[in-house]
Amino acid sequence: MIFNIVSDEEEKPLEWSNWVDYGKSNIDAVPESTGVFKMHVNMKILYIGSSHCLRQSLLDSLSDPCLNQASRFSYAIIDSPDKVKERLLNEYRFKHNGDCPTCM
Repeated sequence: MIFNIVSDEEEKPLEWSNWVDYGKSNIDAVPESTGVFKMHVNMKILYIGSSHCLRQSLLDSLSDPCLNQASRFSYAIIDSPDKVKERLLNEYRFKHNGDCPTCM
């Protein structure tokens, strides 16, 4: 998996991980890094999140009734996750007539 770092000084394209099956064993392999993540079911984005510990946020999502529907997830390690999450949400809303992902 290749990652691109996005810093506050300059913005570069995100390098996402491959889509991974959603489950504890795969989440345990996610780094404890700062970043953003997205989750989907049937190729429909359920959630776009940001975290200062990707692994812990994904583990926490296992107990969320809405997020637990996810079939796969992908993540990107970055320096400023909240800023990038907001940009990703804006892009999503633009492409989906102002709607947010299902679990947001």
